Amino acid sequence: MSDDDGSGGLAEYQRKRSFDKTPEPRGRRRSSKEQAEPRFVVQEHHARRLHWDLRLERDGVLASWALPRGFPRTPEENHLAVHTEDHPLEYLTFDGEIPAGEYGGGSMTIWDHGTYEAEKFQDDKVVVRLHGEQVSGRFALFRTKGQDWMIHRMDGPADDGEPLPDDLVPMAATLSTLPPDQDAWAFEIKWDGVRALAYGEPGRLRLVGRNLREFTRQYPELRPLMNAVGAHRLVLDGEIVAFDDDGRPSFQRIQPRIHLASEADIRRQSQLTPVVYVIFDLLYLDGRSLLKEPYEERRRELAKLELAGPHWQVPDYQRGDGDVLLDATRAQGLEGIVAKRLASPYQPGRRSRDWLKVKNVRRQEVVVGGWVAGQGRLSGGFGALLVGVYDDGGSLRFAGKVGTGFDRRTRDDLQRRLDELRTDESPFTGRQPQKEAVFVRPELVAEVEFAEWTSGGTLRHPSYEGLREDKPARDVVREEPVPPPES
Repeated sequence: MSDDDGSGGLAEYQRKRSFDKTPEPRGRRRSSKEQAEPRFVVQEHHARRLHWDLRLERDGVLASWALPRGFPRTPEENHLAVHTEDHPLEYLTFDGEIPAGEYGGGSMTIWDHGTYEAEKFQDDKVVVRLHGEQVSGRFALFRTKGQDWMIHRMDGPADDGEPLPDDLVPMAATLSTLPPDQDAWAFEIKWDGVRALAYGEPGRLRLVGRNLREFTRQYPELRPLMNAVGAHRLVLDGEIVAFDDDGRPSFQRIQPRIHLASEADIRRQSQLTPVVYVIFDLLYLDGRSLLKEPYEERRRELAKLELAGPHWQVPDYQRGDGDVLLDATRAQGLEGIVAKRLASPYQPGRRSRDWLKVKNVRRQEVVVGGWVAGQGRLSGGFGALLVGVYDDGGSLRFAGKVGTGFDRRTRDDLQRRLDELRTDESPFTGRQPQKEAVFVRPELVAEVEFAEWTSGGTLRHPSYEGLREDKPARDVVREEPVPPPES
């Protein structure tokens, strides 16, 4: 295989490296005698961008390609393969840390190795059958333009278990009190942010909310998470959280991040209000669904991944002593805790009593169904939102007015959204708000903090906390604490 400079040797490889600084082998071209079973190696390379380097023994050197998304799993997908300079045969066993500032700086580990059979080895097309521990099968590499090639799987799909799911809905907790048998439960802090499932595979990350809406682009600081995950294919469950100046989760602080459209605004806000992905569950890993595994086993598997970074973390859970953790969160001004039965499976899309949320303050999701005009300094816009919750029959019931908790920026954003949703028909069934109401289509979901429910079914002293775009409006119902399970 020809080298970049056409020499067929290692001149280009050696020109790019300072061997007094890098631990990489200088190497020399070996005899061109054909091997009975030529070897290959795949290295996981955490350079500026994570990729995998495929190297095939040929003519005394290693013909090399960088695979940003690894190997295709099915014949229906092609992945980019960037042809790089030939490497010396010593690279078959090389792993180590290439110093920062050097060519290819970053850690390099051997991900797979084995032998291969070459069916075709031309300057613009290579067809090989790989026999490795992680990857095996028949692959074609073909040039598209310049150094850009593609790699194509020519045989059937990789036999690596169940396919990666793509449409899971997060499991939900039931509002309750502490369970009596606390030793059978795990207790976690209730994080006040945006719920998100993370679908990860080599070179790709997708963040998806409870309503199956993807919002990966809103949080660019979370994209490097896949560098930490490496070659794993997985589904994580967690909460995207912004912290206030005292280090407490703040749903209001994350609000400006949710609705941005332009890339420039997204980048600017990611610097002004960075977020952390708090990971608390693992639903799928490398061809194996973990949904039926008990919570305790899922957390063990999650811990083995050792996911800790500048914008993601896996907090420990506490076994038993939920009352102690609840008291601690109350003292710190946090929303509350979540109790999860240690033996419980993961039930996508279900609000289960195997998970209980125990709150220090009362919160409720509501659907915005209209507004009333403001007075004085608020004239020309809304003064209060008219909100409701759905009943068991699927009808939206009026739940009162929310007139506090808004700053000027929030009011301006909400007014624009309300104007776009304006309608002549009331979305509420039964009791109606005052006659001066302006109605909107019931699409916006807000979260409010309040004192209590009145006997008439409305919220007492509600205060606006923010919009929730990770939950469908139809799923919003009145939440009242239910007794915890007996055992």
